[in-house]
Amino acid sequence: MRAIDAVFFDVDGTLVDARKDIANAMNFTLRKLNLKERPEELIVSYIGTGVKDLARKCLGPYDEALTDKAIDIFSHYYIKHATDDSRLYPHVKEILEFLKDKNNYIITNRYAEFADVTLKGFGIRDYFKDIIGGDDEKCLKPSACVLDRFFAKSKVDKARSIIVGDMTIDILTGKNSGILTCWVTYGLGKGEDARPLKPDYVIDDLIELKGIIE
Repeated sequence: MRAIDAVFFDVDGTLVDARKDIANAMNFTLRKLNLKERPEELIVSYIGTGVKDLARKCLGPYDEALTDKAIDIFSHYYIKHATDDSRLYPHVKEILEFLKDKNNYIITNRYAEFADVTLKGFGIRDYFKDIIGGDDEKCLKPSACVLDRFFAKSKVDKARSIIVGDMTIDILTGKNSGILTCWVTYGLGKGEDARPLKPDYVIDDLIELKGIIE
């Protein structure tokens, strides 16, 4: 058990399985642009590194104007359909209730608005003090700047903080920022990528945080 005051949760692959809704929104975008749709599994493989990077990879050869147009179409559609086919992973609400007296934050490469509408759709937004989103493409996970900015203006103690996520970028974000790391095995990340990074904790279910966080 560790004395933890602040918990930084990733969204996709950690709290929410949003694969279907993200893929649907991207394929809607591609259709509107008269471009070929992409297989869901391919789109899913691009999740995690920010909205602009997702659009770039799905569009093909880079075209800044087309990418900006795609992001606009994607954003308007996704905001309206963020929870159509998404679901919370097991025990999310239970663990958030258990941690309700902690300083809980969202740290995601999604746009903050996307995270906000999804969390509200599932009735869990109020468990989080703030959303650290990926609106600044120059400061995304796994860069240390994401949490460095946060700690520079907060009273949260790094030594009593932990990041919980499913991808290597989450583990690297924690390590780059000098906080504890917890990798969840059930999300979008791959064990062969994550385990060599030696996260401080590895769990198969969020409920296991009860045995870690004091």
